[in-house]
Amino acid sequence: MAENKIPKGKRPKVPVRQQLPGDRIKNFNEVPFGYNREEAIQEAERCLQCKNPTCISGCPVNINIKEFIRQITASDFKGSIQTIKNDSSLPAVCGRVCPQEEQCELACVMQKTKNPINIGALERFAADWEAENVKPEKIQIKKKTGKDGNPIKVAIAGAGPAGLTIAGDLVKMGYETVVFEAMHIAGGVLIYGIPEFRLPKKIVQREVDYLKLLGVEMQLNVVVGKSYTLDDLKTMGFKAVFIGVGAGTPMFLGIPGENLKGVYSANEYLTRINAMKGYLFPEYDTPVKIGKKVAVVGAGNVAMDSARWSKRLPGVEEVHVVYRRSEAEMPARKEEIDRAHEEGIIFDLLTNPVEVIGDENGWVKAIKCIKMELGEPDASGRRKPVPVPNSEFEIEVDTVIPALGTKANRLLTADVQGLKLTKWGNIEADPETGATSLAGIYAGGDITTGSSTVIAAMGAGRKAAKAMDEYLKKLEE
Repeated sequence: MAENKIPKGKRPKVPVRQQLPGDRIKNFNEVPFGYNREEAIQEAERCLQCKNPTCISGCPVNINIKEFIRQITASDFKGSIQTIKNDSSLPAVCGRVCPQEEQCELACVMQKTKNPINIGALERFAADWEAENVKPEKIQIKKKTGKDGNPIKVAIAGAGPAGLTIAGDLVKMGYETVVFEAMHIAGGVLIYGIPEFRLPKKIVQREVDYLKLLGVEMQLNVVVGKSYTLDDLKTMGFKAVFIGVGAGTPMFLGIPGENLKGVYSANEYLTRINAMKGYLFPEYDTPVKIGKKVAVVGAGNVAMDSARWSKRLPGVEEVHVVYRRSEAEMPARKEEIDRAHEEGIIFDLLTNPVEVIGDENGWVKAIKCIKMELGEPDASGRRKPVPVPNSEFEIEVDTVIPALGTKANRLLTADVQGLKLTKWGNIEADPETGATSLAGIYAGGDITTGSSTVIAAMGAGRKAAKAMDEYLKKLEE
């Protein structure tokens, strides 16, 4: 190829093909198409194969990025996905939703030229190539046994990114691994939180099925803390427990009118659409009543997901993102903000809701807002929004979706004696090991940190797996 005469460090990044905005708002299909074979090899060939690859240190699960990219360059796609799976149980997921631009790609030496390798797209390619070309087979792993001669059992509470990651690591180590999940399907936020057009549910199911082939047992519709307590799990023979139940309690605005009909928390809204497939009603049983004009309050990834989902639902004519700062302060990924703009989402910036207004039947009819201006930076490092006096105005909407983050899920932690919590209600856990104040009980992911990323939760699961292995070895000496 002619461009191969150009030095690697100066070759342009291979773009990822995607649906056009006018097409994608009319369907629920994945927006990016991903690389084909030729595109993946071309992008992989840009990699400098550094002697000391800094990209690896930028990955929370320390995937051998240099090696898997080299293998793609050599058309060794099977070797590439095997290299990734040595460190990650969810490559097809991470390749799609992880913020590589803030992690491995940010640490890429080619960031100096603002042209880092598209590591996420290459990881997705390797995972998708495997799904299309390699028949899954059950993997036999020798089970570890305890002093009593029985397999050593470990329990995982929660089948989200942290739980699925630690389950994969522990089962590979030889432990009899059982995951207890409150919902009817495994995947946690990957299932109920992330839209189909960003992460197709068949992709999540594919990763879960891989864990089952490794020997992980999934028990669904089981709420640890209600169905079984931590003491129950000990009685059932589990020698150690990992808590990865996420942070599932939604936060609200705390303004008048928030209890009107037509107000959804982003958690409920996305769960109805994603996990319950409300967007396919009446083919599926969960309806989602939504009006013609929608206001999503917030500017994180969940807000972008809620707004972009709304744009795709039948009957919706107008979608607003209401945010009290400017676009420069938005915490969502830039690509998600860009796609929202492309899809016609209206951004009401430097705007803060002060009241949800209802009609005579108790349904939302408008949201009253006040204009804001930016002052000095606050504790987050972002400039603090300050109200502009006498600047109130109304936006006519019939659905309001607060997307303001989440708090700790208290179903499990509320009645556990001796389990230390932070002042926010999260489980207090060692960030390097996941160890809690209770022996044999480990935790990681959003239940310890508050809302964070998929890959950060996976990293916590990996660290906890190593610590649990060391704990169990000592226990069985």
